[in-house]
Amino acid sequence: MAALLWLIGGIALMAAEILSGDFFLLMVGVGALFGAAADWATGNTIIAAVVFAVVSIGLVTFARPWLKKRMHGALIHTNADALIGRKAVAVSEVDQQGGQVKLDGDIWSARAFDDQPPIAAGASVTIVEISGATAVVLADSE
Repeated sequence: MAALLWLIGGIALMAAEILSGDFFLLMVGVGALFGAAADWATGNTIIAAVVFAVVSIGLVTFARPWLKKRMHGALIHTNADALIGRKAVAVSEVDQQGGQVKLDGDIWSARAFDDQPPIAAGASVTIVEISGATAVVLADSE
């Protein structure tokens, strides 16, 4: 009878994984299935609980990180975050009050980073931050 409860619990946890998508419930559900198998094979609930704990902890510790990395992939920066670190060219002088840079063929309003001296038109710059619709830039050392 206890093996049936382990089995139902494992299936319920794995079904609940559909809602979370974090692979935690799946790992614990698989652990419960192993607990069900151990309870069925031995008839001892304590051994089933130990098997459940060991398998669940092992899967959460080792299999889950690998599975998350494989399924979710690398973090891809989008929108303004994708522009940070990119190179641009100053179209007009850029200082603390403003200026313009050309990035991938588009003209952006820009301002110099911190207390940097004015950046001359034509100079190469690096985008260090996007503040609203303004690129905060740092002059490249030549």
